[in-house]
Amino acid sequence: MNFRTIIEPFRIKSVEAVKYTTREEREGRLAEAGYNVFLLHAEDVLIDLLTDSGTGAMSAAQWGALMQADESYAGSRSYYRFRDVVRDLTGFRHIIPTHQGRAAERILFHTILKPGMVVPNNNHFDTTRANIEVEECEARDLVIAEGRVPSAVHPFKGNVDLDALERTLRDDGDRIPLVMVTVTNNSGGGQPVSLENLRGVRALCDQYRKPLFLDACRFAENAWFIKQREPGQASRTPKAIAQEMFSLADGCTMSAKKDGMANIGGFLAMNDDAWAEEAGTLLILTEGFPTYGGLAGYDLEAIARGLEEVVEEPYLRYRIRSTEYLGEKLQAGGVPIIQPPGGHAIYIDARALVPHVPPLEYPGIALANALYLEAGIRGVEIGSVMFGLQRDGSEKASAMELVRLAIPRRVYTQSHIDYVAEAVLEVARQREALRGYRIVTPPRPLRHFTARFERLEG
Repeated sequence: MNFRTIIEPFRIKSVEAVKYTTREEREGRLAEAGYNVFLLHAEDVLIDLLTDSGTGAMSAAQWGALMQADESYAGSRSYYRFRDVVRDLTGFRHIIPTHQGRAAERILFHTILKPGMVVPNNNHFDTTRANIEVEECEARDLVIAEGRVPSAVHPFKGNVDLDALERTLRDDGDRIPLVMVTVTNNSGGGQPVSLENLRGVRALCDQYRKPLFLDACRFAENAWFIKQREPGQASRTPKAIAQEMFSLADGCTMSAKKDGMANIGGFLAMNDDAWAEEAGTLLILTEGFPTYGGLAGYDLEAIARGLEEVVEEPYLRYRIRSTEYLGEKLQAGGVPIIQPPGGHAIYIDARALVPHVPPLEYPGIALANALYLEAGIRGVEIGSVMFGLQRDGSEKASAMELVRLAIPRRVYTQSHIDYVAEAVLEVARQREALRGYRIVTPPRPLRHFTARFERLEG
């Protein structure tokens, strides 16, 4: 049916009340949190767009699967169902459950990296980069030029720059244990990667004899963009496209809190027997027995069902269109965003919206805090706080200064999104009054989670 109204492809069977606060109350809560929205109490947030990770609503089928879970310590029935669903989707031989995606990253990188190595990617996200750098290695971003320009319009802004990747493999190949591609490209605006580009990366990896891994957190959203935008893909199902994406790789890390549609969990998957054996040993040391990996049986069941639901076309059509809808309302109001809108989030270009706040006074923090103060909405800075701290302890401006509004799956309705758009437009109207911040806590890895700030005056 070709009507303009977006309807959610589900009926709501249970609701949770949200808490309204006054501006004065929000001012106090934000000051108590050191002007870092991560440190707010969730109950003091009206609409929470901090992340789409683990914040979605599970389906009735997922809740039903929880009741059938097998909680045996070793060899549970729920593990084998989880394994079979993941194997059918990805084709990888070794399926290693973990409590979330960053655990899969830690196990992979601790297994294969040695100091001085280089891991190329389109863009590493925060935990991926941190887990590489803690091993004293370099996380090198090689996204195409359009992926670094928020206003540039390109159907696949998450693509890897193949020329830059070839130079990197040629010049630093002896230091490169694997190549990664993040789908969709989170820190680049939730932008997709084309099948054509993945095939090009695969060809270079074959030429230089390097394994290719996907950071597959949002693989289904990436598959939907391929179906919609890449020539020759419109008649294929999202699952078939996703299976081809995985077939081009040798393994993946996955946070099932995103396109696994679950509230916790993840996995590491691969074909290499030796790497898998080493990873399994580390899993037992830090996560748990190989058939539960830090998860309850009911978590494994929820993920298995979620991976089946996430590739259904009605869901993906609603998911991507509802995000696009928010982007269209902000663009129509003159708010600069990463274009075109991404899959899981809208990214406001804070550098363009508040150019009077210098990058190292954190325009993204200024904008995120203003959104909370104005309307009780929590987003997240993706800029010089998240990525500006260098390995030697110095600081430099990030390539982009963004505020991400990540939309949890199946949680908010169109009226919630209309409210978000109205609030962003009001903050944009007052943008000249926004001022920067400085960090008042010591530098540390992943500092954006716990840093505290002070407002700058004048």
